[in-house]
Amino acid sequence: MSSPSAFNVVTFVHGFTQTSRSWNDIISALGPRFDCTALDAPGHGENFESTCSLQECGEFIARTMPSGVLVGYSMGARMALHAALNHPEKISALVLISGTAGLESEQERIDRVASDEALANHIESVGVEQFISEWLQNPLFAGLSEENQHRSDRLRNTATGLGNSLRFAGTGTQQPLWDQLHTLSMPVLLIAGQHDQKFVDIAKRMQSRIPHSELVIIPNSGHTVHLENTNDFLRVLTDFLSRAQGNNQAN
Repeated sequence: MSSPSAFNVVTFVHGFTQTSRSWNDIISALGPRFDCTALDAPGHGENFESTCSLQECGEFIARTMPSGVLVGYSMGARMALHAALNHPEKISALVLISGTAGLESEQERIDRVASDEALANHIESVGVEQFISEWLQNPLFAGLSEENQHRSDRLRNTATGLGNSLRFAGTGTQQPLWDQLHTLSMPVLLIAGQHDQKFVDIAKRMQSRIPHSELVIIPNSGHTVHLENTNDFLRVLTDFLSRAQGNNQAN
């Protein structure tokens, strides 16, 4: 049985091109009840170990985080899923925002590796500033305002770090984890944005395979749910953690 405090200790992992600072507003809003840590994923922010595979990223998270709740968004959700599968003893609850268990088709993975390699080369060719401008024009991020896209924070990243993150930990490199999802024993919250249909569908499939899981589709938001509709995200997260703690104490 996890200790009650294990549900008040929360570690956050960001998405591609972000850094740990992208969680600052979320952490501030959670207040003193929660002891929060935000990590720079490999190749991002001040974490210059950019040639880590997803498996190695998961090991880094499990090694670095305090025991407690793990929250990952997009790329960070894929890394967090690896950490949870390999080190469940560290994780009292898992929250995956706009995440996936991987591409199931080998051809899809091959194609994605090729496109990510091309994108990595492009980043290194044009530089971080131009690439971030292009990246934020992606329809996936249409729901972000100029303020909550955190452009200046993203510019702290390096072309080498972002390029290597795609090469070594991109979606195409991920071996599909669908057949392992049933082994997750901790409470799992899956979150997707109402306007992000692709990841809503993925989250529904994941929820059907994870035993102690629930899915919340947050309205008026797309891929970057926690930044586009922060109030609803915080309500959903704190409600989930409160119930997980209550269930743990009851058991």
